[in-house]
Amino acid sequence: MTAPVSSPARALTPVSRVLRLCLHALLFGLIALAAGRAVADSAPRAGWAVTACAVLAAVYAGGVRAPVVHSSPRAGALWLAGLGAAWAALLVVSPDGLWIAFPLYFLELHLLRLRWGGPAVAVTACAAIGGFLAHSNAVTPGAFLGPLLGGAVAVATVLGYQALYRESERRRELIDELITTRAELAAAERGAGILAERERLAREIHDTLAQGLSSIQLLLRAAERALPPEAPALEHIARAREAAQDNLAEARRFVRALTPPDLEHGSLPAALERLCAGVPGPRVRFSLSGGPRVLPTPYEVALLRIAQSALANVVRHARAGRAEITLTFMDASVTLDIVDDGHGFDPSSIASGSTGSGDGGFGLPAMRSRAETLGGLFTVESDPGQGTAVAVTLPLPLEHLEHLHRPEPEHAEPAGRAAHADPVEAL
Repeated sequence: MTAPVSSPARALTPVSRVLRLCLHALLFGLIALAAGRAVADSAPRAGWAVTACAVLAAVYAGGVRAPVVHSSPRAGALWLAGLGAAWAALLVVSPDGLWIAFPLYFLELHLLRLRWGGPAVAVTACAAIGGFLAHSNAVTPGAFLGPLLGGAVAVATVLGYQALYRESERRRELIDELITTRAELAAAERGAGILAERERLAREIHDTLAQGLSSIQLLLRAAERALPPEAPALEHIARAREAAQDNLAEARRFVRALTPPDLEHGSLPAALERLCAGVPGPRVRFSLSGGPRVLPTPYEVALLRIAQSALANVVRHARAGRAEITLTFMDASVTLDIVDDGHGFDPSSIASGSTGSGDGGFGLPAMRSRAETLGGLFTVESDPGQGTAVAVTLPLPLEHLEHLHRPEPEHAEPAGRAAHADPVEAL
């Protein structure tokens, strides 16, 4: 017995190969037994019996070695017809051909569909019974029970094997799916870790190195203005400012390289607009108020992550039909509002931990922590059945405000100082 013809080659397990070899050995052994008994008993038609056995063995061996028999149902049916004809000839000249019906049952069930294999087994059993009755002078129940029970056992065995094979295939597919899912989860965890580390490095560079260089720039500018135009130290101060400017630009490049992918190829408003367009479920609209400005990278990262987390809550918990994100630029601050028309909740349940959600209410505290880390204000307004409004306001850093509101110099500065007249914008 082998695996089904339509199965891939990889499905031929060692057990399948052993069963196939056993079937070959059984059929050739029965053919040899029929030929040997015909010669040993000096039967009247012993020569015809040996010839029929040889033809049957040749037809069977040729079909086993022909790949088309196992790949084409039509070729398999023709091969079975040839085997049946050779076996019928043996059955006519020798009563021992009866035993070959048992392995033929398995071949018919293996190569033919069940709707054709069942009738073929029945025809083979009837032929075996007829051959036995033709060579026997007495009619006994065993003449009928033997072939019929053999056919029933063959059908039950093949059906059971096919059921086990299908179950094995389902388990193999499940294992492959689990392995693929595990690899995807591992890749997602690695990606999340990389993004978290990139954000941490960006914050560290911005809050330490870049801010320190920016302060050096301001101090050198103050010292430069305090000195008279003919002071010898002006040249050294200008070189120091230039070195600080170059290093600050290098730090800015590092921070830009470490920003989240959503901010790498566009501004914060563009990233928020793409975020709204990709939200599944509710309709999300993005609006911009005020003149957009380039914010420090930690501010852009914090606002983008808060928007992502808030929209995730809208999709998972709010059951909202519509939501709106508004980014507002003001003189001294920037505000992000996320409003939805969902079923709402009691904000006090967040503090008590009774949110009832599967995440334990971690999303809102995480958003609040991001805002407060940058000195911002985070508020949540919601009531059951009234929707939810989340707002975060971040004050712009001092050096950013100085850059926005510093007046233009009334008089032109010396050539050595004009190249770096504007203060360095914050990261």
